Amino acid sequence: MSELAIALTGESAQAAPSKILEGISEAAAHQKAANAPRTIYEEVWHMAFWQQLSLDWITGNPRPGPASPSEGFPSNTLETWQEIKERFLSGTTAAASIAKDEKSLEAFVLCPNFSGPNRRMTVHDQLVSLVAHNSYHLGRTVLLRQLLGCWASSDSGYSW
Repeated sequence: MSELAIALTGESAQAAPSKILEGISEAAAHQKAANAPRTIYEEVWHMAFWQQLSLDWITGNPRPGPASPSEGFPSNTLETWQEIKERFLSGTTAAASIAKDEKSLEAFVLCPNFSGPNRRMTVHDQLVSLVAHNSYHLGRTVLLRQLLGCWASSDSGYSW
């Protein structure tokens, strides 16, 4: 498996996304840590939102990104914690499948932008950007779990 695919779903630079998100209750996902700007649920919803946008661009649906940063976070959603977690993890699996197809990685995709000129990048570069984005927010999620006292899962192998 390529390192790019592993970085999306497995243990690469951090614990696997599935391990980071396991064992979080619905209540903990919505609990706000002191002075934290977002909940775990909001962080994961945000990752799922941008991940789907990236996957849409890669698969030929160049829909525009949000006009403002606030649109990339949930306002009123009916998705349960389990649903949003599954949606995010399903997206990481889909992205990893694309990363395994070396022939498609150099194709160009259009990335519409409300705030500036449209961007074009390769599928590879879009997936690298997705890995970086997910890693940033997964790190925030680990920190939120630590602040809420619900890290680490017993079998994750990670205690930091």
